[in-house]
Amino acid sequence: MSNLHEECGIFGIYNREITDVAADCYYALFALQHRGQESAGITVNERGRLRTHKDAGLVNDVFTPDVMNYLGQGNMAVGHVRYGTAGINPRQNAQPIVVNHVKGLMSLTHNGSLTNAAELREELELNGSIFHMTSDSEIIAHCIVRERLQCGSIEEAVVRAMGRLEGAYSIVVMSSKKLIAARDPHGFHPICIGERADGSIVFASETCALDAIGATFLRDVLPGEVVIVDKKGLRADATHVGKCPKTLCVFEHIYFARPDSVVDGSSVHNARQRAGSFLALEHPCNADVVVGVPDSGLDAAIGYAKTSGIPYGIGFIKNKYIGRTFIQPTQSDRENLVRIKLNPVSATVKGKRVVLVDDSIVRGTTCARIVQLLRDAGATEVHMRSSAPPFLYPCYFGTDVDSQENLIAYKHTIEEIREIIGVDSLGYLSCENAHKLAENGGGVCTACFDGNYPCDPPKVPDKTRFERGVDE
Repeated sequence: MSNLHEECGIFGIYNREITDVAADCYYALFALQHRGQESAGITVNERGRLRTHKDAGLVNDVFTPDVMNYLGQGNMAVGHVRYGTAGINPRQNAQPIVVNHVKGLMSLTHNGSLTNAAELREELELNGSIFHMTSDSEIIAHCIVRERLQCGSIEEAVVRAMGRLEGAYSIVVMSSKKLIAARDPHGFHPICIGERADGSIVFASETCALDAIGATFLRDVLPGEVVIVDKKGLRADATHVGKCPKTLCVFEHIYFARPDSVVDGSSVHNARQRAGSFLALEHPCNADVVVGVPDSGLDAAIGYAKTSGIPYGIGFIKNKYIGRTFIQPTQSDRENLVRIKLNPVSATVKGKRVVLVDDSIVRGTTCARIVQLLRDAGATEVHMRSSAPPFLYPCYFGTDVDSQENLIAYKHTIEEIREIIGVDSLGYLSCENAHKLAENGGGVCTACFDGNYPCDPPKVPDKTRFERGVDE
């Protein structure tokens, strides 16, 4: 129930034969819907002929039976669900991006945020490029196409373009004959590889999408790696691998990914339980019940209960037909949806001292409303625990926190925050333990907590920088 935004979910599938790849994409995007609810899109490749449909809305709304019939069958497809960290028009910025250039066709999907987007776009525009979107994803497409005009293959173009891109990007690129996945050298956001019994090769943001279409997990795409599949099979280019320390966004484990996913070898469910366990050790509490804020706070609440010995209870019933408040475009939208989205279970909390576990506290307004719901339901005490450290710095790598002025922890002490959100005590996960959430101990980015950015922040940080008016 944080007031953050995440970025996108991407998917791609390759098969030597003509199959119902549109349906595969559809089911996979359903599994990735939690990663973005502004828009959705699919491009189907029928042996070099591309058909695309994309629009604002949820997967089930965008892909009607008539649309699915139009997309038809093919041997490849890519799909996308979006919450944009740059560019505010959901229909205009819907993906996949399709480009018809002199050397062929390309369809691209992107998850992440470039830190040198402004510089690249200015350079491209001054050299004649025309942009139809206001997101940095189109910049990546332009960079790849420009390189493609100068080299012999689409995979070489992707590798060469990566030398110009800075920041966070996981992409799936489809040409007329090849499907390609690439991940930035820092590995900010995940992308994995799967295989089905029919020989299909699949790329996806999370393993839950593989499960949704019956694919078996093969491995993760390495930071900096480019993976290609075509009629010759699966192969990889490691030109950019090892150039940077791995810094997976810590929020993939805390919030972004589904609990049933495995991200870079670590179970998301286990990582969140570990966060709750660390919280119980760092911030013990005399209480009667531990409850979590659905959905991303539930696993951490279970971990807190197990370690503390305080019983776990179902504190809220979530309306499953309301989108995640994290992903609503405006603050007022997020706040107005809280009451219709969550309803407290008075039988669990009435007359009880409650430990309330949530994934994070960003602006504090949504959190304050949830606390009040518990008070109204009869909780005698509410002790807030956050499975993330305090947000003190903007994030430029895919989490929509672009100003310190929006961060409650930047402007207030923990005691002041406690009073503002109306709790009896408040405890955050330490930054030290945030680095220990992954079972495999892999490197993570915690710049939003400690200010240690893995790469230079953008010179033009405004996320609406490409929403320009007309010069007279």
